[in-house]
Amino acid sequence: MSRKSVYVTRAIPEENIDELRKHFDVEVNPDDRALSKDELKQKLKGRHAAISLLTDAVDGDVLDAAGPQLRIVANYAVGFNNFDVAGATQRNVVLTNTPGVLDDATATHTMTLLLATARRIAESDKFVRDGKWQGWAPMFFVGLDVERKNLGIAGLGRIGKAVAKRARGFDMNIIYSDVKPDADFEKAFGATYVDKDTLIRESDFLTMHVPLTDETRHYIGAKELKAMKKTAVLINASRGPVVDEVALVQALKNGEIWGAGLDVFEDEPKLASGLVDLPNVVVVPHIASATPQTRIAMGEIAVNNIIKVLNGQVPDTCVNPEVLKSAAAQ
Repeated sequence: MSRKSVYVTRAIPEENIDELRKHFDVEVNPDDRALSKDELKQKLKGRHAAISLLTDAVDGDVLDAAGPQLRIVANYAVGFNNFDVAGATQRNVVLTNTPGVLDDATATHTMTLLLATARRIAESDKFVRDGKWQGWAPMFFVGLDVERKNLGIAGLGRIGKAVAKRARGFDMNIIYSDVKPDADFEKAFGATYVDKDTLIRESDFLTMHVPLTDETRHYIGAKELKAMKKTAVLINASRGPVVDEVALVQALKNGEIWGAGLDVFEDEPKLASGLVDLPNVVVVPHIASATPQTRIAMGEIAVNNIIKVLNGQVPDTCVNPEVLKSAAAQ
């Protein structure tokens, strides 16, 4: 009996690929780039499963090209805004993600961006490398204090809570906004629940941890940026489109806010015009989860989900559980 076929849209840790190959025939994209939609359709044709990235738009067109034998697409990410969830459910395709294992790495990365922006690390590092430094000066690259400042957390999920835990080491005051208050969190961290307007108005550092939905797209736009403190810093390590990047460039240029630290962008890998020319923004290439331990753990979840689904079992992290109910009823 021939083995089932799995396609991996971009290289992930070899440990994960080796485990997958124990069970299935596996092909991995040999090129270190995202596939075009036509390439994705071609490569998924006849496959029983795939490991995808956020850069892979898995919509109805792609699923139809793959064929009815496709049972699961496992995202190598906690987010899944690249999935047509309803379309996959309609076609009886299981969709999964990799929640939980990215929390610590992403939270630490968020604090890294916050500190690097506040203390002007990227800007001063470039200054030294360019050979411009002539010696110490009392008003040279003066940044912002972090201690005892207001840290605003937009979206109190696992990562938002992990950021709060790290911020406690700097004696930061935690304010947060979410769909509802969390009394246990408030008690543990001395945090205060506020509405969105208050969060934006009172935060010295505002960090984004909301999922990308129709409601959160441009959660921070021109109006919100104008309402922030002129000394405020915006941090985004969630999803690029939750911030209106064009409006952010203007706000940074005009001094409406003090600075920004960005791991994600609205139209990756493209950046809004003028963003990289600004000295008061730290930009890094979507690397929040980029540690060996985290990347391997992400792969383990994706691989285990594929093994379970192709063996008729329930996956651990299904984002469209309706498809499982449909299968059970058959």
